[in-house]
Amino acid sequence: VNACVDVVLSGVKLLEALGLEPSDGKNHAVLNSRQDLREAFSHFMERGAAAERFFSDAEAFQAIARAASEHPAAQLYVGGNAALIGQKLATNPDLKILLCGPVGPKLHELLDDNVVVPPESMQERDEFHLILEYQAGEQWGRVRAPTANRFIFSHDLSNGALNMLEVFVSSLDEFQPDLVVLSGLHMMEGQSKEMRHRRLMEAVASISDIPTDIPIHLELASMTDQDFMSNIMHQQVFPLVNSIGLNEQELLFLTQSASGPHASLASWSGIPDVGVVSDILFWILKEHGKAAERASDLTRIHFHTLAYHILVTVDGHWGNQAAAVAAGARAAGTQACATDTIDTSKVFLKAPLEFVTSHTEAPSKISLDPDKPVVHWHREGISFHFTPVLVCKDPVRTVGLGDAISAEGLLYSEVY
Repeated sequence: VNACVDVVLSGVKLLEALGLEPSDGKNHAVLNSRQDLREAFSHFMERGAAAERFFSDAEAFQAIARAASEHPAAQLYVGGNAALIGQKLATNPDLKILLCGPVGPKLHELLDDNVVVPPESMQERDEFHLILEYQAGEQWGRVRAPTANRFIFSHDLSNGALNMLEVFVSSLDEFQPDLVVLSGLHMMEGQSKEMRHRRLMEAVASISDIPTDIPIHLELASMTDQDFMSNIMHQQVFPLVNSIGLNEQELLFLTQSASGPHASLASWSGIPDVGVVSDILFWILKEHGKAAERASDLTRIHFHTLAYHILVTVDGHWGNQAAAVAAGARAAGTQACATDTIDTSKVFLKAPLEFVTSHTEAPSKISLDPDKPVVHWHREGISFHFTPVLVCKDPVRTVGLGDAISAEGLLYSEVY
């Protein structure tokens, strides 16, 4: 239910256009000023980490958004996880997609013809999200980016209040979907605690109205409030969905929020350790997934990080996992390089060629075989499918990569 126009441009170019000098980095959970923007951008660029923040001052944000969208180097795209997943699925000519997000005139023009927008979802003004990209090795003052990534911020009240969720659920009767994809919960962090709690309860009531024979996938995104994440996980949303998609930042935040395995790890250094990742994924499905003693529908997690992907499923609920995880990895390589197929001269392998599958129980050691790029292992009724990613050397576009990966993985997944 989140949709917007993404304004993509070089972070350094925008900050220079705004007359902001390089500064020391500092993490801000919410951006209240240009000064906060400058410090937060610096903080994440130095780490090469992706982040998303809410900008609280509406007027200041509009001025920055105007400067960004009118910058000669800016590119305007479909944005918001829901719209991006819809747009990716719509490239399949046999599919019809229902998108309910706040859709303004510019976004409507950018959407694929296969995307249906109910009239109640249309609004007069677009919601803009600013995506400040930086390249590996790029410098700003004394800060040097170790890898290419981006910093996202917005002042987005419509998506933040999940305004279109009820419209979405009420449109399903007529649309009769084969799959429901939800995203945008992270946008609620800009709301007050009371408002967020109330809205989450309403969201849960709405999601509960979706017929149980329709599989539901939830796409997570960058969050900062551990209590809110814990609520989503423990009481409310996780048990209602069949599948979730997330990256390494979200996975670590999730285990920290709920005191799961490896929760004491402050951040990843370099490529996330496969054993650590699979311990956390195993714990999510063991503790919060479908089981005889628990009312939960969660049976699938699609984890993606730059170097590799893992698809984890509770046995007996999903098929075609090897193809699904491979399709997601292929989508990452082609979309980042903006090519139709993998161009081997433009990609390289960053995945570990050997790894252990766990750090909390007797692990097995795995060596990758180029002839069998998808590796499978099993742990107490849960299956793991791992594949390396052919990483684009000079990414043309990193935005929406996780959404494209999740969409492609879903397209190839067989649900029983």
